[in-house]
Amino acid sequence: MSMNPSDKARLWDRFREWHRQFPDLKLSMDLSRVDFPADLFTANAPLIARAFAEMKALEEGVIANQDEQRQVGHYWLRNPGLARTEQREPDAAKAAAIRDCLQQIKDFAAAVHSGGEQGTAGPFRHLLVIGIGGSALGPQFVTQALGHPRTDKLEAHFFDNTDPDGMDRVLARLEGQLGRTLCVVISKSGGTKETANGMKEAEAAYDAAGVPFAKHVVAITQEGSALDKLAVENGWLKRFPMWSWVGGRTSETAAVGLLPAALQGYAIDQLLAGAAACDDVTRSAPADRNPSMLLALMWRHIGGGRGAKDMVVIPYKDRLELFSRYLQQLVMESLGKELDRDGRTVNQGIAVYGNKGSTDQHAYVQQLREGLANFFVTFIEVLRDRVGPSMEVEQGTGITSGDYLSGFLLGTREALFEKGRESLTLTIDEVSPFTVGVLIALFERAVGFYASLVNINAYHQPGVEAGKKAATQVLELQTKVVALLGRGSGGSTGQGMGPDAIAAALGTPEAAETVYKICEHLCHNPGRGVKKVGGNGPQDSVYTAG
Repeated sequence: MSMNPSDKARLWDRFREWHRQFPDLKLSMDLSRVDFPADLFTANAPLIARAFAEMKALEEGVIANQDEQRQVGHYWLRNPGLARTEQREPDAAKAAAIRDCLQQIKDFAAAVHSGGEQGTAGPFRHLLVIGIGGSALGPQFVTQALGHPRTDKLEAHFFDNTDPDGMDRVLARLEGQLGRTLCVVISKSGGTKETANGMKEAEAAYDAAGVPFAKHVVAITQEGSALDKLAVENGWLKRFPMWSWVGGRTSETAAVGLLPAALQGYAIDQLLAGAAACDDVTRSAPADRNPSMLLALMWRHIGGGRGAKDMVVIPYKDRLELFSRYLQQLVMESLGKELDRDGRTVNQGIAVYGNKGSTDQHAYVQQLREGLANFFVTFIEVLRDRVGPSMEVEQGTGITSGDYLSGFLLGTREALFEKGRESLTLTIDEVSPFTVGVLIALFERAVGFYASLVNINAYHQPGVEAGKKAATQVLELQTKVVALLGRGSGGSTGQGMGPDAIAAALGTPEAAETVYKICEHLCHNPGRGVKKVGGNGPQDSVYTAG
């Protein structure tokens, strides 16, 4: 049926038809506020069949990342018996490695919690996680979702960028505590610059505090990587594996996510159980009873198969505030592709943004209701308000703070629907390790299904590598700029050089803008070798060595 916001009776019928419950997952899904046609499933049957077949092949070990010629095996992490060789035969070695890694994580966390493994100043009380992208977003999301100041075994902190001021702020919170702070450095290759920089800054802080870094740090990395070799050479506490067949954005159920979670005291077996249960339901259920396929089909329908509308994720729970950030990488890095699998230019993708309810009542819901209709909303509802009973906030009414939160969700959903703005709603019983695992696995497979439906590869990321290469070129140019100015260039008067002159002297006149930005950055930071001696903008600024 076509939706009519004024026809509430028919909407109730539609809700009953398209409200799906998945008791084994403690999850339900409402699609009634998406105006899809009755023949959606039959019309797309060939595409749906292809998506299921390709997902089956992926789990059976087919080379899914053609660029890097690697398998994609994050589903094996919660069911090691599924692990396969590149010939798609059962792989006992991979299965054993997964199980062994999990046991190592549990044993190490237990040793830390018992004090058998401790820092030079006593038992560990803080955790510093150094990573970028999936190596930080997943652990940060899980920390926010499951953490509590009164029960966490270790208090978690993150270096998730190469921003010196950001690292200083974290280190300020750890002042006097580094001797009781366990550091986890996460990098598959060991060459990721943001992580390498964070590690060096952390090591310098430990050294300055008189705390031996090597006695407080573990690595999560690929065997034989630069980071792995560094950890061995310097006698770090422990090394945990990363595998080529697990991508960063799907690594929350690998050591990347499980080690920080275990160290904080979270029930990682339950997180894995939730992900495994969701995998079981979404692996083979019929399309109209498969929550991941339903998500993928809704995304395709709403966005016209081209991502024409953005996904606004609004969880009505503070604990899930970081879920939209986590999904930004999972969805946008997986689906944001210039070319499809046939080499045609398609410029695919789904933009993801969001905050939390009911904060959004006072932020961008105004535009969602009355502005551009260039989005759809994914509401995430959590039925359990808190541990224990809640007080009344209006005397004699029985109304609680949690009732208001629920009311705001339902009211916002209705207000958007009245204006023809589509939404879907995911409901979980509570935020727990199990349901967090369910949400992670639910969206992982939805992304894979959607990619098949629109004929793109979800498992490579050429654009990310392009950005890294461009950054390297900028830093190489910076080195040349500093060297040029340091040689006393600018004429015998020492009056300095402008961006155009510097770029021309380096044989790269087209790089004048980049030269200007480099010089401005350097001259605003002490001891960087560049000083500004005149001008206020790109047209007349002059720089010398300084």
